[in-house]
Formats: sequence, structure tokens, C-alpha cells
Amino acid sequence: MPVPWFLLSLALGRSPMVVSLERLVGLQDAARCSPGLSCHLWDGDVLCLPGSIVSASGPVLVPTRLRTELVLRCYQETDCDLCVRVVVHLAVHGHWEEHEDEGESAGAVGLELEEFRNASLQAQVVLSFQAYPTARCVLLEVQVPAVLVQPGQSVGSVVFDCFEAALGAEVRIWSYTQPRYQKELNLTQQLPALPWLNVSADGDDVCLVLDVSEEQHFGLLLYWNQVQGPIKPRWHRNLTGPQTITLNHTDLVPCLCIQVWPLEPDAVRTNFCPFREDPRAHQNLWHQARLRLLSPQSWQLDAPCSLPAEVVLCWQALGSGPCQPLVPPLPRENVTVNKAQEFPLLKVHPNLCVQVKYRDSLTSFLLPAHSLPFLALALLFLVLLTMAPSKQVNSGEKLQLQECLWAESLGSFKDDMLLVETRGPHDNRSLCALEPSGCTPLPSRASTRAARLGQQLLQDLHSGQCLQLWDDDLGALWACPMDKYIHKRWALGWLACLLFAAMLFFLLLLKKDHVKAAASGRSALLLHSADGAGFERLVGALASALCRLPLRVAVDLWSRRELSAQGPLAWFHAQRRQTLQEGGVVVLLFSPGAVALCHEWLQDGAPAPGAHCPHDAFAASLSCVLPDFLQGRAHGRYIGACFDGLLHPDAVPALFRAVPVFSLPSQLPDFLGALQGPGASSPGLLGKRAEQVSRALQPALDNCFLSLGSPREGRGTGHGAEDRT
Repeated sequence: MPVPWFLLSLALGRSPMVVSLERLVGLQDAARCSPGLSCHLWDGDVLCLPGSIVSASGPVLVPTRLRTELVLRCYQETDCDLCVRVVVHLAVHGHWEEHEDEGESAGAVGLELEEFRNASLQAQVVLSFQAYPTARCVLLEVQVPAVLVQPGQSVGSVVFDCFEAALGAEVRIWSYTQPRYQKELNLTQQLPALPWLNVSADGDDVCLVLDVSEEQHFGLLLYWNQVQGPIKPRWHRNLTGPQTITLNHTDLVPCLCIQVWPLEPDAVRTNFCPFREDPRAHQNLWHQARLRLLSPQSWQLDAPCSLPAEVVLCWQALGSGPCQPLVPPLPRENVTVNKAQEFPLLKVHPNLCVQVKYRDSLTSFLLPAHSLPFLALALLFLVLLTMAPSKQVNSGEKLQLQECLWAESLGSFKDDMLLVETRGPHDNRSLCALEPSGCTPLPSRASTRAARLGQQLLQDLHSGQCLQLWDDDLGALWACPMDKYIHKRWALGWLACLLFAAMLFFLLLLKKDHVKAAASGRSALLLHSADGAGFERLVGALASALCRLPLRVAVDLWSRRELSAQGPLAWFHAQRRQTLQEGGVVVLLFSPGAVALCHEWLQDGAPAPGAHCPHDAFAASLSCVLPDFLQGRAHGRYIGACFDGLLHPDAVPALFRAVPVFSLPSQLPDFLGALQGPGASSPGLLGKRAEQVSRALQPALDNCFLSLGSPREGRGTGHGAEDRT
């Protein structure tokens, strides 16, 4: 389709040499030759059939070099298409055959030379052109007088006008003769893209600057270009004139691509992905990747883009130490994201974990299924690796994710010993116990824990007391309980420990109240306005996540029966008194509805009875909360919070900003520190807990945006999100 002239001028540069491209008027293709040659272009396209190479019986014309030029095919003064002109240089290949008949008469030779001088050398040259989604082949007939033919010398060139192509397209051109006397020539060229879309950095943000005229209408689409599955649109707008779109750096991932097109019928769309090599985009991709357990035997890696990674099973022993890779490994090829995968296990165990490792330059070996001897050698090699001291074997691997997916459903880690059974040819079997120092053969005279209990472990295995996790022709994995062997010979030591523990317990009883508070954590009362089911689920997700920390949380969502029996005001009075007596804190969760209630109280006094939900504890609590703020008693008793994208902290009434107001989840570490009070944990531990709470909060926050009917375009930016378009 015709492209506006100003787009072509921008794409091809601003220098006079580039802007003054030769213009071709009309739709017809054409061909011309250098002096001394004659040429003719066949009407219409031909089939692209190179055929096999044949030998020539005499001199023939063959293409020796391809060259391209960019020209403009214009339909009107300002509507032109970018077109590729192809120049084919020709040379003579081969020699005239010499006659071996010495008895040939001189007259016959002279007659033949005369025919040679009057004859011409002819060739049919094919040009094949491909630029998605276009493919064409044209045929050029070229003739050269024989008197100008010198074997091995160039005879001139032929020019074809022209193949149309889109801006930014990759074009491929082949040239050969019919019949074909040599390997075809080929040329690949990347046409200029539209530089009127520029990507620049502005601090932590990324700006998409579209420098076009004020009258130009165009479409802009941001999407995830996933290798597995269709593209996933993220943001789409129809815009006019110059625009600057700001993206948060946390939204960048390697597969985030941009598609731009003029708003015209059958417009050519230009696509490019500028963040493929951006280190921040790759870092964000790993931050967004999540491992999920779908069922006891299946898992899934969720990520926006495909990952150059492999997934392995490992065994995490109780206590410290690295998670040790196991046989069987999961498939070594790149993991398929957003797709359910199966574990090759018979049973699951809380000590089994899954590692996702980044693959930089790993070598993959693809073995046929019937190659059992080779597989057996590979398995033995892996077992020997586990016997060696733990070290990083491949410097191209980097651990990115590790999740012990079954620990939540099966409980915490167990003090079990993992036995690795290896089966070789002729029913040869070996057994070793996986320890932090390596895989200890059983039985063994080593001084490790497994070696000392080797005979007992073998008896447990043969008596069926061990859990079989994996079984195959090449080996098996067994988990054997170790609880009954812990310090059996140290009865006196246990007795001394028990006595010491009893004395310590007696001392701790003297500070029962302090111990109770320290064990259960600080109290927190969450107050929120009833802003719909989506917001209530978000509050419930926050309360549940805080309960997993050393905090005791009270929220009206969990006390509807008491609310109905006592009434919101009485329930709030009781909870507030208990929370403040225990040294806790009241959390005011501000939302648009809560801000509106505060304004009603601040401007008009108490709202009319029955104006709010009967279970709305926030509305009932304002009669007690406002005096604390008005009389300056709120500091240390209250903190405020709101959610990113739903409400900016500046929208909270100024009276309530006398206490800290945090935006979640972006300010979760500070929020958790304020909740836990002066004895808060270290910054590192607070950061880990903030990640846990953010991970639990994010799905509910996304669902809240969906229930409100507004896509979360400016996530994490608060009231400035509208400026992103």
C-alpha cells in the first residue's frame, strides 16, 4: 500500500542524498541493460524452479554479482512505496568447442567463423525475491554479440525495476539462469525501519517517543511475543501526532515488542522488540517467573517470556547446606513456560525441591530412546558426580529459582536419609546414601553419619520401612526415616538436656506475659471500608499473608458472627481496646470509599443511620478514631495504608496523614517494620517477608483491578498512571 512521503523521508534519513531517491512513476516493472547488451522482461511472474546444475557445451552467460538500490515507486506526488532495484552483473562461463578433425577444409572453417561472428550469446536470467509476505520471480532474456564475448570476462549488467517491500522488512534475492550452470547467487538485506519511534531511558522509566506530524493517525500496540503460543497484547491505543509514552522499568521483559502502523486500510505493520538484550528486562523476567505445583505429580513455570533455563529436581536435607541435584533429572532442554509438566516420580516428599537454572552456553545431548547402554553410562556419571564434593560443575549455569513445592502440603523438612540405588548390566546394583559431603557407599567404613548407620539403613530398606520415590531400569531413590537413630547412645546427655530445659522453662515462666507476647507477635487490627467483593478479597489476602508473619491479625471479615451479635461499633470498641492494651496497632486501609466516608465525617459530621453496610466496621469506627487524631493521640497507635493503583497516599485526608501512610505492595518493607514496632527484624529479614506478602497479595490485587473494570496500566505509579498514555 502507498506509504505517506513524510514517513519514507523519516525512514530513509534527512540528508539530501537519501531524500532525493530516484522516483519511478507507474506500476509497470521494467528492465534495461548496459551498452552492448540487449534485454527483454517477460510479462508477468514465472515459477521459481531453479532445477539441477547442468554442464555447458560452450560459453554461456551466468550472473556473477548482485547489487541493490533503494528507489521510490510513486503513485501520486506524496504517496510512494519503497522499492528495491536489482542490478545483475553477467560474465561468460566456458569456452567454444575446438574441432579435432584436422582434415576439415579451410572453407568450412571460414564459414563457421563467419557464423560465429554473426551469432549472439543468449541467457534467461531469473530473479527470485522474498520479503514476508511477498514472493516473486521474474525472467529476463539477455543477449550479447559473440564478438564481444571473452571467456571469464564481464560483459555488462542488467537492471530490473523493481520489487516493492515494506519499511523495516528483510528481503532475500536469488539469481540463476535457466538452465542453471552454477550455484545460484543470493543476497539478504534489511531495509530501513521507521526511526520516528525512538526508545530512550528517563531514570527508572523508559520513554517511547513517536515523532510524527500532528495530522498523522497511527496505532500502537505493546505485546508479549511468546515463542510458545500466540502473542499477548498488553496495551493498545489509536493516537494522533507526536506522543511520548512512559513505561515503568519493571514492566520491561525481553519479549515486550512494539507494533506501529498508520490508521489506513491494509496498512503495513512494523514490529520490533527493542528489549531483547536489555539486562533490566532479563532481570525483571526472572523476578516475575513463578513455580507452581498443579498436582502432586505436575508443575508449571509461569513467566511472561520463554526462558533459556533448565529445571532439575534436588534434595534439601534438614538443616543448612545446598540442595543437591538428583537422578532422575528433568528434561535438559529449555523448559516450556506456562505449560503443565510431569514429574518422573512415584511418590513425593517435603525434602524434594525444584531448581530453575539459567542456561548461558550449555551443551545438550539428545539420546535415542533405545540407547540404554549409553544412558546407563550417563546415569553412572551423574551418580559419580553426586559422590564427589559439592561444587559448581558448569560455569554457564546460574541458579535463579528454587521452590520446595511439596513442603507446604506435606509439612516441613524431615530428617530422612536419601538412598540412591544404581542398576547396571547383569543385575549389578550399588547403593549409596546422599549426604552434604557426597554420596556415601553402603556399607562403608567412612566416618560419616550414613556410614555409622549403614547396616541399620540397609535393614530398614529391606524391611520396607523406606519410601520409594522413583524407580526405573537404571536405578531408584528411597527416603529412609532417621528419627529413631538420633542420639540413641546419649541417654545421659538427653537427661542433662532435659534438666537444663526444665530450669530454663521455669525461668521463662517468670516472664510469662512477655514470652506470650513474643511468641504470638504484635497485634494488628485492620479497618477497611466495604468497597465491593474484589476489595474485600484483597483485604482478606493481606490479612492472611500477615498472619503467616509473627503478627496476630483481627479483621471484620473473619468476625461477621460477632459483628451481627454485637454490632459494628461495640465490636470495634472491644477489638481496639484489646489491641491497644497489648501494645498493638490499628491499621486504617484507605480506599476511595474510605476516603469518601472520612470526608463525610470531617465536613458534615456522622452520616445518616443505615447509609452504609451493617457490617461496615470502618464507618462505625470513625466516631472513635477521629477524636484520637484531632487530640493528637494517634501517633504510635495508628498507621495508614493504601494499595498501588487504587489510591495514591496524597488522596488520604490531611488529618490522617499525621501518622505514616504506606502504599502497598511498593512500600511493604517499611509497612511491616511499622507493624512490628521498635523491635522489628533486620532489613534483610523484612525484605524476605515483604516478598512473601507481595507474592500472596499480587493475584488478589490484579483480580481487584479486573473486578473494577479498569486494566492496570500504570501499575505501581498511583495517581500519575493516566499520564502514561
